[in-house]
Amino acid sequence: MANPTDLVVARPEGLYCPPGDFYIDPWRPVERAVITHAHGDHARRGHAHYLAHEDSAGVLRARLGDDITLQTLPYGAAIEHRGVRISLHPAGHVLGSAQVRMEHGGRVWVASGDYKLDADGTCAPFEPVRCDTFITESTFGLPIYRWPEQAALWAEVNAWWQANAAEGRPSVLFCYAFGKAQRILQGVDAGIGPILVHGAVEPLNAAYRAAGVALPPTRHATDAGLDAATLRQALVLAPPSAQGTPWMRRFPRHADAFASGWMRLRGTRRRRGVDRGFVLSDHADWPGLQAAIAATGAGQVFVTHGSVAVMVRWLREQGLDAQAFRTEYGDEDEGPADAAAPAEPPP
Repeated sequence: MANPTDLVVARPEGLYCPPGDFYIDPWRPVERAVITHAHGDHARRGHAHYLAHEDSAGVLRARLGDDITLQTLPYGAAIEHRGVRISLHPAGHVLGSAQVRMEHGGRVWVASGDYKLDADGTCAPFEPVRCDTFITESTFGLPIYRWPEQAALWAEVNAWWQANAAEGRPSVLFCYAFGKAQRILQGVDAGIGPILVHGAVEPLNAAYRAAGVALPPTRHATDAGLDAATLRQALVLAPPSAQGTPWMRRFPRHADAFASGWMRLRGTRRRRGVDRGFVLSDHADWPGLQAAIAATGAGQVFVTHGSVAVMVRWLREQGLDAQAFRTEYGDEDEGPADAAAPAEPPP
């Protein structure tokens, strides 16, 4: 049961700050919404007013409409609303992702949204924020989830692409269009061959470039000027929704792979029906979640989604006051946002 002094409580519309009269990543339409990042399970249509980090503006407007009433802040800048001091701090998840710090009556709460601790150059790296109460995700909150070193991962992806190119086979890598695709673009060796992207990916690349993130050149995979020799050497980035569609016919004899944190589980690659699986996630792994929570110094922790029961139990074993918030957040790597990716014509 919520404490009357809590700065954030769960309501049917979403996570609500009573003294500030605003919501954080609400899933139903509200008057005022603070958005941690632009993934579809956290940023939804229908709110009267939005507050988000300035780097999220382009993606939010592209996904929710140019006409949304959007106020933006840089990291660390604070505003006051109904006596609550609000500031946004890097979450390291995707472009513009932010933790929401709320200060009121001598108490500090932080809602982290989604986050990862590995800096990758495509967004501001995670910064721990000291607080009394921390609201955390737990998407990969099981001990089995431990991510490989990024250098080793990119060496593995490059070797796969290079071997396929040597055989004259296109390399199709399925990945989430927002965040994951841009990490791959920055991590791979663009000297191996041309990089082609699905129509769901290129607008997001443009948003990253506009925010100053350096990405290698990419071409639209449906470009009529592409010849057979180019296709045989190419790395193709596409959302999972493209798998098994007529769009794939343009890549004969292709090799395919899937990039996701879920590839850490034995059997997931087989269920996905791909040749290879690369363990790559924009969420914190089990040690990352533990380190992030400890760095806040919080004595109270709320867990929103993922392996909630396991994380709550582990936190209580560490002597923390841990509880769960029931939310409608999910994992965008397999989620409805990919299903909503724009369709492309067959060749």
